[in-house]
Amino acid sequence: MWEASDYNSQGWLRLPPLFWVVLVLQARTWVLLVLAGASRQQGETLLALFYPDRTAFWLGLLAGIPAALAFLLSGRRHRFVRLWRGWRWVLIVAQLALSLWQLWMLAQGEAETVTALALLIVDLLALWWLLVSHRLRACFEQDGTFT
Repeated sequence: MWEASDYNSQGWLRLPPLFWVVLVLQARTWVLLVLAGASRQQGETLLALFYPDRTAFWLGLLAGIPAALAFLLSGRRHRFVRLWRGWRWVLIVAQLALSLWQLWMLAQGEAETVTALALLIVDLLALWWLLVSHRLRACFEQDGTFT
């Protein structure tokens, strides 16, 4: 099914590029925090622009923890095989929570409509991809041997 070039030198199926995009999408508050920290002068302004409500900022950090851990786990999936196998479902639940949160913020009028609607659409597409991608499922289910 997969070609030899689809595997890395340890025999693990390479993660699809879209996987990294989904992780950045899920960890978007963490990315914003790093950007704000890197630009010390405008950091506070940047955070206030995207998260005028501090509660939403903390919830965004909380929602991004599974993606941040997936970044760390992906390089060591050969050491944490059982944890890695279940992590796809953790990411799916986190993406579902992000989508529901976006929908709730949109329904409450707490977010800028165009931006919130765009994020909701992207979140739903990411959720769909996490659920249906055969390549991604294989990356989480395989055990590090050529199959």
